Amino acid sequence: MPKKAKTKSKTAKARITAVAAQTAIEQKIYFFRGQRVMLDNDLAELYGVETKMLVRAMKRNIDRFPSDFMFRLTAEEFEILRYQFGTSRKWGGRRYPPYAFTEHGAVMLASVLNSQRAIEASIFVVRAFVRMREILSVHKEFGRKLSELERRVAGHDEDIATLIKTIKQLIHPPEKPKKRIGFTS
Repeated sequence: MPKKAKTKSKTAKARITAVAAQTAIEQKIYFFRGQRVMLDNDLAELYGVETKMLVRAMKRNIDRFPSDFMFRLTAEEFEILRYQFGTSRKWGGRRYPPYAFTEHGAVMLASVLNSQRAIEASIFVVRAFVRMREILSVHKEFGRKLSELERRVAGHDEDIATLIKTIKQLIHPPEKPKKRIGFTS
């Protein structure tokens, strides 16, 4: 009996670890040039290789990485990224702009590296990209519904203002001019 409880807790721990790993991966997904991407150093860490080895493997198989799978950040994008990380320009950190890999590029990279850890990690990466896509679609739907509601209510503001004005007139009718008594000149 105790063995079953122990296995159950191991499964729960594994599930919690998987969720934590997916959350950590989601935090390493950036938005550049209208695409969700992961940087080469983050993928290298996940796949268990050095960044330079990952880049070498990518360059040896460059035909597998068209521009919609991978691109290199521009100097301006790199500066923005460096500013976000708080990395010094002269000392420490990267010297060259990183490569950014889309969801498809990350999967292709795992196949190029051809290691068991890369294959397992690529599954987490794909799940993280899919979850981000789902979250964004929910936000878009919510935004669309909010815009529709604003459009419906916009006409009501004028109607409500007219209604309030009419009610005020009923409560406080305008005073009728009093007739003057006597001779007027």
